[in-house]
This record gives sequence, C-alpha cells and structure tokens, in this order.
Amino acid sequence: MTSGILRTVFESAHQSFERHALYLKLDKPMHPEGDTIPTPPIDLSLSLDAKSSERGAQAVAPTRLDGEAHRVGLLIINADDWGRDHQTTERTLQCVSSGTVSAVSAMVFMADSERAATLARERGIDAGLHLNFTMPFSMPDCPARLLERQRELVACLRTHPLARVVFHPRLAGSFEYVVKAQLDEFFRLYGAPPDRIDGHHHMHLCANVRLGRLLPPGTLVRRNFSFRPGEKSLANRLYRKAVDHSLSRRHRLVDFLFSLTPLDPLGRLQGIFSLASASTVEVETHPINPEEYTFLLGDEILRLTANVRIAPFSAISRCRIPTPE
Repeated sequence: MTSGILRTVFESAHQSFERHALYLKLDKPMHPEGDTIPTPPIDLSLSLDAKSSERGAQAVAPTRLDGEAHRVGLLIINADDWGRDHQTTERTLQCVSSGTVSAVSAMVFMADSERAATLARERGIDAGLHLNFTMPFSMPDCPARLLERQRELVACLRTHPLARVVFHPRLAGSFEYVVKAQLDEFFRLYGAPPDRIDGHHHMHLCANVRLGRLLPPGTLVRRNFSFRPGEKSLANRLYRKAVDHSLSRRHRLVDFLFSLTPLDPLGRLQGIFSLASASTVEVETHPINPEEYTFLLGDEILRLTANVRIAPFSAISRCRIPTPE
C-alpha cells in the first residue's frame, strides 16, 4: 500500500512538472528564489537602543521583486491564524502593538473572524487571507453547504502527509467552491479582495489549488520554506523549487520564507534576519504558541532586528505583476 501511495505521489509530481514546463538544471547554482541560502551579509549583534528608539517611526523603502540588481531589504514578520479565536487574535494584537509583528494572515468563517476584521480595519493592520482546508470552520451559523464541502477537504488532506501532493479530481469542485467562498468572505469582512494569500498548514500549495489555478493571478502568494543546503534531501528541495517556479509564473513571491521557530540557537535567527538587508524575507510566526509569544514581546528580538526594517507586505513595491498564462 505504501509503495502504491508513493508511486501515485511521484506520478502526480511528474505531471505537475510537465504541465508547468519546468526544466531543472542541476549543474547551475540555485537562484535566491530557490532553497539555497547565501551567507548572511552582515552581523546583527548590535545594540538594543538604536532599534528601540526607531521602532515604528522608520521610513520603509520599497523592495523590488523583479530580480533587478538594485535591491532594498525588508523583513516581514507575519502572524498566522488571525481571527481563529479570541485568544489567538488578542495575543497577535499585542505583538502588532509592540512592533514585532508587521502583518497578519486572517482566517475567515472562524469564531473570531468578524471581530478580528474590525480590529484590522480600525487599526490599519496589514491582513492577507489564510486559506483553511484542514481545520473545521467554527463561525456560528456557517452555511451548511460550505461546512460539508470543507469537511470533505479536511478528511482528504489530513488522511496522509502526502495527500497535498496528489491531484484529487473528485474534489476539484469542492476545492473551487471553498476557495471562492473564503475569497468572498474576506472581501465582505475587509472591504477589498486579498492582495496576498497563504494557507493553514501551507495547504494553499496543494496540487488541487495550484493545478486548478484557484488563486487570483497577480496576488502575492506564500512560497515554500527556504532551507540551507543539506537540511532537506535533493529531491525534496527540487520539488519545492519546482512548485515555487510554477507559482512565480502567475503570482508574486518574496525571496525567502522561514518559520520563527526553533528559537535556539539564536544564531539561526540572526542569520535569517541578516538576509533582510538585501532581500525580502518573510518570517512566519504563531503568537498562540507560548514560546513564540514570549519571544515576540521580549528584548532579544529587538536586538536581533536592530539593523533591519520590520515592515508590512504593503511596503513591497509592485514593480512586476506576472501575466496570467
């Protein structure tokens, strides 16, 4: 049974590569949009005072995403699950107020979605859509048809870790329905369509969403995590690179994506933050996690980010919008 699943996975991945005309050349170094991470250009072991005095008042120069030689770095610390429930929203709001979280990814049809949207609009919080295919919607009076369609997706995507890699023809209609419902609900709550999209458990990268082209072209879409050489197998990194390449043909991507955790050793975060001196770096965080919440409200993060700009996604210059194919 296991060999059958793996065979299906690799066949699906191969079809995906052919469909998007991806030609991977192993004799060339990876572009920064791949998984190889360059050596950090600067040392961030600077004083806390210099950053804390400028927090929230520093002007942010736009970052270019078009591959031109001249680049200005940007660090975006983005909190997922905004609106999931009251506690998640409140913890995230505290981090936003402290200046250590610069953007949020908002869930819709959840218990605190309405209140979270009101807070974001009143306070000018940069919010994108956090597509949800793996956690049942918890909003009171959620439409029964939507709940049923989403339950189908939850049951499918949570049965096996590799389920996201395989295209499921039987569920194509449900994926389309659930994505459109969340896009429409975001528009209702926030008064505008989302300019950027990511996904709970990164399921916006699943085969049905990508191959079905369900995300609006031109939106900024979260890429795969970035890894240092040796952290993942070659096959894993090539597959992620192929997915990112296919995304870049219809969507905008940042240069690097990392998770805030693990917090130790601090040298890891120091290296990640230093990349933002010349690249656009998104750091994904979940303030509902006590360890991350404490770190985001502490002094150490201020010291580590003393020489980089923490800014929202709205600071990115829209210098190139991919042409839909």
